[in-house]
Amino acid sequence: MPSTRPIVIAHRGASGYLPEHTLEAKAYAHAVGSDFLEQDVVLTRDGVPIVLHDIHLDTVSDVARKFPGRHREDGRFYAIDFTWDEVQQLRASERFQPATGKAVYPGRFPVNQSRFSIPSLQEELEFIAGLNFSTGRTAGIYTELKQPRFHREAGQDISKIVLDTISKTGWDRNPSQVFIQCFEPIETRRLKSELGCRMPVIQLLGEDKWIELVKAGRVTDLEKELEQVREYADGVGPALGHLILSREPDGFVRTSPLVEAAHKHQLRVHPWTIRADDLPKQVTSLDELHDVLFTQLGVDGAFSDFPDLTVHFIHDLKRG
Repeated sequence: MPSTRPIVIAHRGASGYLPEHTLEAKAYAHAVGSDFLEQDVVLTRDGVPIVLHDIHLDTVSDVARKFPGRHREDGRFYAIDFTWDEVQQLRASERFQPATGKAVYPGRFPVNQSRFSIPSLQEELEFIAGLNFSTGRTAGIYTELKQPRFHREAGQDISKIVLDTISKTGWDRNPSQVFIQCFEPIETRRLKSELGCRMPVIQLLGEDKWIELVKAGRVTDLEKELEQVREYADGVGPALGHLILSREPDGFVRTSPLVEAAHKHQLRVHPWTIRADDLPKQVTSLDELHDVLFTQLGVDGAFSDFPDLTVHFIHDLKRG
């Protein structure tokens, strides 16, 4: 592994150019040749799955202006407190800091400019299928279940609802064009053992233990953990920090053994997130980051906010 060309996963769509998770961001990502388009999914109060990175609405919409007073004690506006009809009234925006209104990434699409909306999962999956049909070019979907435990405590089964939506829109008929990802191991296990998921499942790595293992170079313990993951998942989704550890004085980028260990257990590795405007401190350029991931480490794919640039690198790599 990897036995084929690495895949490019458009992180929240082409979010380096257009507001994340809008249909416009997905259309651009599709047009530049992304292999998969990502959907983060949360639920509304009436159980409608919507494409939104957080369980909160206030960092990417005008919810505070449209529905003042609907925040919780912590000051946040939770998607699960709003109906789908209410969410459709919101205007989506480039990500910003709720306290200041300033953009998280100042060089990207201007905050609160133009008109965008928050799509339902069904809308987005139908939209991507439509693009595949009209262009004759197939892009897959890469869907994340956001905080299943949070939703379960609110009386909602997000995993079942998402899988039902994928089935309803026909995407389950071609499992190779779908990935399901989640940070919570209990839920990731449940996908196949209880819900009968036939699509590839990716265990996202967010727990501190993974950082501790790779930084300490505890390869034996790392392999034991990955062996357990292989019982229920088809791959892992590490952060860049799990893979890129330091830059030596001579410029050599020191990396972790995680990719090699994962491949030993037949697990695919899809790290997150490549950002041209927010590079890890251990690299000096986007080309170097691409080179470390795809040439030095041999990852099977990666999430990118700038999928056109990553696609271009992969194509050049293939030609080389």
